[in-house]
Amino acid sequence: MSDVQQPTEVRLQSELDALVSNDAGPKPDGWRLTPRAVRSFILGDKRLGVGQKFFGDDPLVDRCLVTLMGNRGLLMVGEPGTAKSMLSELFAAAISGDSTLTAQGTAGSTEDQILYSWNYAMLIANGPSEEALVPGPILSGMRAGKLVRIEEITRMQAEVQDALIAVLSDKHLSIPQLGEAGFVGARRGFNLIATANLRDRGVHEMSSALKRRFNFETVRPIADPDLERQLILAQTERLLADAGVDVETPPDVVELLVTVFNELRSGTTREGVVVERPTAIMSTAEAVAINYAASLDAAYLGNGVPTGRHIGRQLIGTVLKDNPDDEAKLRNYLDVVVKKRSGVWKDLWGVRNELG
Repeated sequence: MSDVQQPTEVRLQSELDALVSNDAGPKPDGWRLTPRAVRSFILGDKRLGVGQKFFGDDPLVDRCLVTLMGNRGLLMVGEPGTAKSMLSELFAAAISGDSTLTAQGTAGSTEDQILYSWNYAMLIANGPSEEALVPGPILSGMRAGKLVRIEEITRMQAEVQDALIAVLSDKHLSIPQLGEAGFVGARRGFNLIATANLRDRGVHEMSSALKRRFNFETVRPIADPDLERQLILAQTERLLADAGVDVETPPDVVELLVTVFNELRSGTTREGVVVERPTAIMSTAEAVAINYAASLDAAYLGNGVPTGRHIGRQLIGTVLKDNPDDEAKLRNYLDVVVKKRSGVWKDLWGVRNELG
């Protein structure tokens, strides 16, 4: 039985192996691949059968690579659903061969969870020792010379964030209980990749000292509908393959989905009509989730072909989940824009009666 979600380095091992076999050139200490090969893993290499995984901003990938080769951490910021977490996972899988050294930032995150903790039964019985030590992702990453991922760093309390300052500036960690043996210097290849949502700005503002130890990169929504379409199809295909479901979304239905998201995201339709933007995040990640759910709906409850109605039924839940007032905005969009269109748009119009 396979895992529901395998680490990227496991799921895409064949692509990584192909890149390793054809990799040549200078390689930073501790890196599994050269920077050029890491770039190819993320942006694709048709010659080697490596698919493109990140769309819309190739220079961003290059800048991130340069940061990770240096001594400063990488902090990717942006709206929710702009593939920050996916990108950090891809970098870790390609550079370190391990994307599992990660900490999820929450209001309840503690230093123990990200640095190290203790097996308290062994600690009480035998005192501080290496055997009683339980490494967190950062200690493990420093010892192995690997990248460590910190998701939603601004959701961590300030004192937990500040524990990262010495790790980033000096690249060492002190475990006082172990005496001289508790000094851990990071091996080459260690660095931090953190992510933060712009909507969380101010939740736990990072100190200026910590900010100076990161290079900031903004990951923006995909502006090109063609690129967004490619990503939606690629991600949906992977999810359906993992679920063992053989469904293909018709091109006109994919076009409908991309158009709806672009219009609700921008507040302007392709005809130039101004519509109210919902509070909900109309991100590409949400579009992928809708297309995947619509495909499952069609496969198990329909005739196996997703329609505009399948998309619409999933769209309702996405738009209304943050603010009940968004129901009126969606209803207005259906009445003013969707009703006047033909083809698959008539199927989308049919979900209007499912609104409260």
